[in-house]
Amino acid sequence: MHIPDGYLGPQTYVTAFGVMAPVWAWASHKVRTTLRLRQVPLMALGAAFTFVVMMFNVPVPGGTTGHAVGAVLVAILLGPWAAVVAVSVALAVQALLFGDGGITAFGANCLNMAVIMPFTGWWTYRLIAGRSPAASKRRWVAAALGGYVGLNAAALSAAFMFGIQPALAHDAAGRALYCPFGLHIALPAMAIEHLLLFGVVEAVVTGLVVAYLSKSEPSLLECALAPSPAPGGRPLWKKLALGVAALVLLTPLGLMIPAKLGAGDAWGEWGGDRLTELAGYLPAGFGKVAALWHAPMPDYAPRGAEEAALPVLSGWYILSGALGVLAVAGLVWIARRWLSGKETDGIAS
Repeated sequence: MHIPDGYLGPQTYVTAFGVMAPVWAWASHKVRTTLRLRQVPLMALGAAFTFVVMMFNVPVPGGTTGHAVGAVLVAILLGPWAAVVAVSVALAVQALLFGDGGITAFGANCLNMAVIMPFTGWWTYRLIAGRSPAASKRRWVAAALGGYVGLNAAALSAAFMFGIQPALAHDAAGRALYCPFGLHIALPAMAIEHLLLFGVVEAVVTGLVVAYLSKSEPSLLECALAPSPAPGGRPLWKKLALGVAALVLLTPLGLMIPAKLGAGDAWGEWGGDRLTELAGYLPAGFGKVAALWHAPMPDYAPRGAEEAALPVLSGWYILSGALGVLAVAGLVWIARRWLSGKETDGIAS
């Protein structure tokens, strides 16, 4: 779902930045006025979780891959405006350091995964969870459905962005300058795989984490729907940090399983050669925009390591995951005084 550079024309990516600019400003304001200082570690870990969970590529055998995002989980724990900030930070690190998502498409990716996904998932969760107790089954069922709805909403938005490109920008011969696949291809391609598989993965991830927290740390979930004292003990942060660290060590599964099943790149995330093969030509605009930014570790490995053996790539994947988690959590932590406008009890909503 990470739209790379070259797939969106300026009519789309400039508009997306225009939409996101006030959203980022308002999200920053909301977080500063609602987030307590002792909740910042949870936000840092939430941002780190979204980063690392997106490294677990889930394959469609012989087809494409996709991944969970975790944005709805952050929204459930800290509110959707905090999710906007946390997921935007994760997406920025992915784009700048690892080339996962384009620089020009950063605003569009944030609109999809840091706004549409957490808000649709959050409202679905609130609708279903109601005022049920934190330890009730209804909470994790609501979280799972929220994750499913949120991911599919983001996927449909991304598909729409892909699909309108041929109509927005094409040459005299009618060939698209950017994404060459119209709505009749992009919408069903993205919708089917997310409705049938990737949305289910997001639902399982979100539901399982909320089910675990409802038993071990129900106060985290109480903060989501009703005023209550914020959680904040060191044992909790240590436990969550260890969970993120364990996920980093498991990230090679996101390489090994797709390779074992012969799954290729995610839909709409192909390189120039593969895009040329699929479309029959390389869109002229794609060739110009795709080379604007050269990430230091594209695809989570140093340049030139693309053909390395899978065990070597797995080692680089773990290292990239660790660097990314430290960068994402570190950025949130460095900004903790700016992000947190209050140190007294209250809720982040």
